[in-house]
Amino acid sequence: MRVLKWIVIILAILLLGGWITYLIIDKPLPDGEKGPKAEALADKMLAAVNDSAWQQTAVVAWSYAGQHDFVWDKKRHFTRVSWENYEVFLNISEKTGIVKVKGKTIKDEEAKKHYIQQAYEFWANDSFWMNPIVKIRDGGTERRYVELDNPDQEGLLVTYNSGGVTPGDSYLWKINKESGLPDAWQFWVQIIPIGGLEFTWENWVKTETGAIIATEHKGPISVSISNLKTYPSIQDYEEGDIFGDL
Repeated sequence: MRVLKWIVIILAILLLGGWITYLIIDKPLPDGEKGPKAEALADKMLAAVNDSAWQQTAVVAWSYAGQHDFVWDKKRHFTRVSWENYEVFLNISEKTGIVKVKGKTIKDEEAKKHYIQQAYEFWANDSFWMNPIVKIRDGGTERRYVELDNPDQEGLLVTYNSGGVTPGDSYLWKINKESGLPDAWQFWVQIIPIGGLEFTWENWVKTETGAIIATEHKGPISVSISNLKTYPSIQDYEEGDIFGDL
């Protein structure tokens, strides 16, 4: 009984510590103002990352956090997702595709469905981290201008009321007044109970097609984008058109 008593005490202390930490870290969603000021700031950030070059980019290849590898055909909305021994050729719009394990095509429909869904979720999350700035005017988005304490930054709060895996998420971009590039973002998302976690946006690179993308994000954990390359067409990709069977 004495051991059980100490276990209960330790658990109570851990829960209390966790609750105090939550109260300290958790931040409320800020207020903001919709209208011309927010839209002008959105234009400024899109111009800073050369959104026009991104729109002309046909194919993007990258690795997310050293775990998942992608080749994304933006024009046809196909992607190849590779991780461990798995390789999925995915029609993103239809959530259909071809699944290979160690190079062998899977025929079992339940297994295919499972890995296609997993690949889709990897793509939805990892492509968003790769370049979410160009999605700030997607259908269902709402933009608000937010006053920040830092005099060198302006805030743009973007809420995704529809679309994606978790609609309703909000992201506060902290945009450098001089460069127009974001220094960091904070987010309020359904899958994380603590609101306002902050990650940096740094190590900006200009890709082959002229798009400008941040490849390092430091926060409670670090997120990196590596092996990043962009192409004007699928024929320019080193392996050619890898989506012929979709």
